[in-house]
Amino acid sequence: MTDVAEVIVRVHREEWARVVATLARRLGDLDIAEEMAAEAFASAVERWPVDGVPPNPARWLTTTAYRKAVDRLRREVRREEKHREALMLVETPEPLGAIDDDRLRLVFTCCHPALAIEARVALTLRMVGGLTVPEIARAFLVDEAAMARRITRAKAKIKAARIPYGVPFREDLPARVTGVLAVLYLIFNEGYLASGPGKEPIRGDLTVEAIRLTRLVRALLPADGEVA
Repeated sequence: MTDVAEVIVRVHREEWARVVATLARRLGDLDIAEEMAAEAFASAVERWPVDGVPPNPARWLTTTAYRKAVDRLRREVRREEKHREALMLVETPEPLGAIDDDRLRLVFTCCHPALAIEARVALTLRMVGGLTVPEIARAFLVDEAAMARRITRAKAKIKAARIPYGVPFREDLPARVTGVLAVLYLIFNEGYLASGPGKEPIRGDLTVEAIRLTRLVRALLPADGEVA
């Protein structure tokens, strides 16, 4: 039981952003994506100790969350129309675009240029970087309530404007790279000197990942002086 619990904690840390981002692209709604991902992890807590950890935990979580989302859409007003849209997407393969690395692809995907730069960086830090709202607020030197509102407004704009969370192709990268670099810089900062109380001053998982992703961006955009 303890071993399974440890696996669930590790999978949550490593796969949460990927599951949420995949659901967001399929459903077009970040709030529902987060809610269904949370429910899928809750199901894992109940079922994995009994059934065993699946061979591909991320796929299990994404499939479970998506099925829960479809069930929810069925119960809502206009459920038939929404359900048809959901079913059309369920088996649609997602193109990889210009980026091979899963996490970097999610960072570029979330840094949509239709959002103000502050909003896209904050949202990406929350969705992909794994930082909490208090950590993001401290990075921006604003209070937590203001940052929570900023992230909520960004989600609402995406939903109202039906901004697609599509995978960016090579021609899309220059318009998104400023936000991507800001995200990576702030992730590194949080790792180099963690701002949360009771945490180790140095979070090696964040610093190593920020450096790794920045090197990948450099390989993608070797002529970009800001990346260098």
